[in-house]
Amino acid sequence: MPASQQLDHMFHALADPYRRSMVERLSRGPASVKQLADPMEMALPSAVKHLRILEEGGLVASKKAGRVRTYTIKPQALASIGRWVKQRETAMNQAFDRLAQAIADFPEQDGK
Repeated sequence: MPASQQLDHMFHALADPYRRSMVERLSRGPASVKQLADPMEMALPSAVKHLRILEEGGLVASKKAGRVRTYTIKPQALASIGRWVKQRETAMNQAFDRLAQAIADFPEQDGK
């Protein structure tokens, strides 16, 4: 899958506050579906749907042991989002630098 399409999936997954909350919880360590659903008073089937979107977005991974499915965060996914944001920040700063230079280079007019 192209990197831009993967980013689309990641941002879609993070667009929901419940899913962001799950990612925040998983950043502290692995958790079962029940552990992720309970604090939000969410039904397990709803939590599973949200987690599936996070997994399809490449943000989390799951492992099943018996009847318990445990999710973990994929740090490399967050790193790719961070790189994308940093690239946008760099481009924006370069644009501001060019604007500042253009203003500095603009001849001043006397009396105005």
